[in-house]
Amino acid sequence: MLRIACNPSLKGLSVFCPGIVYSTQTGKDITLDLLMPQIPEEGPARTFPLIVFIQGSAWHFPDTNYEIPQLAAFAGAGYVVASVTHRNIEEGCPAPAFLQDVKTAIRFLRTNAAQYHIDPDRVYAFGTSSGGNTSLLLGLTGDMPEFRTGEYPDVSDSVNAVIDCFGPADLCAFPDPPETSEAWAETEALFTLFCGGTLDKELLRKMSPIYYVQEGKSFVPFLIAHGDADTAVDFSQSAELVKRLEECGADVSFICVEGAVHEGNFWSQELLAIFKGFLDKQAGLK
Repeated sequence: MLRIACNPSLKGLSVFCPGIVYSTQTGKDITLDLLMPQIPEEGPARTFPLIVFIQGSAWHFPDTNYEIPQLAAFAGAGYVVASVTHRNIEEGCPAPAFLQDVKTAIRFLRTNAAQYHIDPDRVYAFGTSSGGNTSLLLGLTGDMPEFRTGEYPDVSDSVNAVIDCFGPADLCAFPDPPETSEAWAETEALFTLFCGGTLDKELLRKMSPIYYVQEGKSFVPFLIAHGDADTAVDFSQSAELVKRLEECGADVSFICVEGAVHEGNFWSQELLAIFKGFLDKQAGLK
């Protein structure tokens, strides 16, 4: 017979709460899925840092289930993790709807911090691809009235640090191949939807994180990771953003994942451990 100790603190365990409605202002429920550390019902009140995760979707409707197995490890390690959906550009909701929605989610979570055991002063954005673009914008446009909806208007939507994975940093920099190019036709169709029916270069610029990086501004810490074999979002997008952040004095770390494409072999336990170390440092957990 093997005898082992019980786990009265429930350390390392997490609970999954799907489909939490955070916005109804558009007339349609917008939801997030929440992973939380388990805590004893009779124990002392505890709060945890919050990770707001935005799954890449080309600004369509994110599959919040895609990274849940990986995100669960963060919840087991002492983070509340919100995997957030947002409005879909294919359903007539062009930019900046996706950013407005995720900012609303952050304000909702801060408003309900006590219910979900969240420390509202430790909120971190983490996103991939279009979600990486969103996470960068969250870090660079905190509390800007231009992107604020009417829900929870007096609550901050700023974040304290950002992890960006292969997110487009400059939407104006996507090349314009010949009109006969199939690749350009797909890109043009995407950005036409993104802009609401007509390519609007001013809107593309407004949704490009790199243009918010300006000298004299203060910045939250950034961790940016990109695969050098990515054919969907070129590695140069992140490299140029990192260069600009460094020139402006930001605290930025850059990871090149050698041979990595868009998603897939980009991910590894080594990379996730680096992400956790970065967040632990920001949250004061190490």
